[in-house]
Amino acid sequence: MEVILLQDVPKLGHKDDIVKVKDGYGRNYLIPKGLALIATPSAKKVHAENVKQRAHKEEKIRLEAIGIAEKLKGIRLTIGAKTSSTGKIFGSVNPIQIAEALKEKGFDIDRKNIILPEDQIKEVGTYKAVIKLHKEVKAEIEFEVVSE
Repeated sequence: MEVILLQDVPKLGHKDDIVKVKDGYGRNYLIPKGLALIATPSAKKVHAENVKQRAHKEEKIRLEAIGIAEKLKGIRLTIGAKTSSTGKIFGSVNPIQIAEALKEKGFDIDRKNIILPEDQIKEVGTYKAVIKLHKEVKAEIEFEVVSE
């Protein structure tokens, strides 16, 4: 079954993509949750017109994301965490802490758009995180976890 995505769906596609999914996934999850529409011929025509009208706005947003990515290249964050004497962190560093540190530097980035290299950062050291600014634009920042 082909569906038109109405919102970004992780590991499936971005808004306005036409994707093939299994019938049960489309009918029982995507469509009832309002994440997709069935891609009928008439829906595809309406979709094509909407995409054409939105292309100019998308380009402007993409250029803004590229500008923010350029500004983020020189940023290096320091995140303090409570640690043991061996350098192990009590708890872990998460995207929320990185988003707060970026906010202090003047960047308003949603925590859901920050991808950490490992599942959990549990030791003092230097790490890199990827920030999704746009579906085509990603920035990489370096951050250091230090003992408080």
